[in-house]
Amino acid sequence: MVEVTVESTEASVTEAPPFRLDNEQIAFRFTATLSDRSGTPVERLPTPRRLDDWLAANDLSLGPADATDADLDLARRLREAIHRTGTATATNTAPDEADLDLINTLARDSQTFPVLSKTRLRWYTRSKHPARAALGLIAQDAIIALGGTRRDQVKMCEHPDCGGLYLDTSRGQNRRWCSMNTCGNRAKKARFRHQSHPEGSPGPRAASRRSARKTARTQTG
Repeated sequence: MVEVTVESTEASVTEAPPFRLDNEQIAFRFTATLSDRSGTPVERLPTPRRLDDWLAANDLSLGPADATDADLDLARRLREAIHRTGTATATNTAPDEADLDLINTLARDSQTFPVLSKTRLRWYTRSKHPARAALGLIAQDAIIALGGTRRDQVKMCEHPDCGGLYLDTSRGQNRRWCSMNTCGNRAKKARFRHQSHPEGSPGPRAASRRSARKTARTQTG
């Protein structure tokens, strides 16, 4: 058995966009590594190194940071399988059997389990492929979210560019955004701009130019 102690590490800084880590559900946080799905998609896992970074940032490093291209390909396949299945759950439609098979297979083959130490939970794995084992933990989390007692709380973000998934745990079941810090703020800013400058009304620059022309005419007249 390969014994692994999970330690929090600083994710390396690369040219890739920063991760979105504010989703409470780890499986849906993982699907957010491809964001703005309904607008201009942003890929936040462009390289195997960034996969290692994401796992480290979420305390899912199960070994050396040496993810391969094959690991990255599998990670993206799992990500999309979770997102499609979550979308099906949120819209009350049938999920794809191939997506279910991938999620279930990775969850079953993870060979990873939690152990309680004196201070915290630690992960142990028997797998010789730590990145794949970590993906199995994400798959297990997806199964709990999409097939457990809270599956009716799975929703899709209402921001027109997003398409992200989240669990609506609000008391009134009226949460609209995957993240108030991201999509909620974007919606507020858009609403403020619309209220400040309704359709057909001039923006601040146009109003300023019109005022300048009026002043010039007054001075020359």
